[in-house]
Amino acid sequence: MNSLKVTFLFLLLTMLFMAVGFALGGRNGMIMAFAIAAVMNFITYWFSDKIVLKMYRAREVTEATNRRLWRVVSHASQKAMIPMPKVYIIPSKAPNAFATGRSVNHAAVAATEGLLEMLNDSELEGVIGHELAHIINKDMLVGTMAATIAGAIGILASIARWSMIFGGYSRDDNRGSNPIVLLIALIVAPIAAMLIQMAISRSREYKADAEGGRITGQYLPLASALEKLHKAPVRMNLDERPATAHLFIANPLSGKGFASLFSTHPPVEERVKRLQKLATGGYPF
Repeated sequence: MNSLKVTFLFLLLTMLFMAVGFALGGRNGMIMAFAIAAVMNFITYWFSDKIVLKMYRAREVTEATNRRLWRVVSHASQKAMIPMPKVYIIPSKAPNAFATGRSVNHAAVAATEGLLEMLNDSELEGVIGHELAHIINKDMLVGTMAATIAGAIGILASIARWSMIFGGYSRDDNRGSNPIVLLIALIVAPIAAMLIQMAISRSREYKADAEGGRITGQYLPLASALEKLHKAPVRMNLDERPATAHLFIANPLSGKGFASLFSTHPPVEERVKRLQKLATGGYPF
């Protein structure tokens, strides 16, 4: 059910891109915007592990330097039947973790010092299982694909804005003479694309929770870990780096109510409820 939802959202995002592309720049404008966004996101995808690890000053650890974290990742990797990813520690008291890398053979798992201090071994294994599920499900690739299409829509909107400023749209241009089309292209379409992209990200989080719990058998410890992270008094400072918020297991940028539509993560309460159902053999969706 979750995979069908993601497929539908991707289809909706693609249709939105095609509609905006044809309305503003015709076929050539659409192809140009998509090519620019694809190149930008391909570079990000290929080097994302190195970029984000350096961004958070993560240091690689071994069994000798941090036996506990290394052992938990090794154990969870064996359960998942995948090569053990590289293991990193982030020098931060804020409890959080993320996975990065373009494939199971080029992956890394990072946890903060605060996470290791706050969680017991079962909770830590639940969190690591969640991150390994992201690697197995190729969520970095899925996120890059969604970002490519959403980014292309944003580029088309920017082209339209600059064309209006420099007189690129005239009354003789059928594509630009309709103010409703321009309004949709400049305002509504980019917002709609972002909302769809965030919805895809939230769906992947639900799937990683379920898959991670299945891999490790730690449904309830993962639920407990999420509650602890949600209530933690110290948060990751992502004010200057919101683009990395979707990577973390607990998103400090998420909100409630209307603001939750713009969140990369689902509400913690709902994630916990689904994990509790899975722990009793129920179906959460």
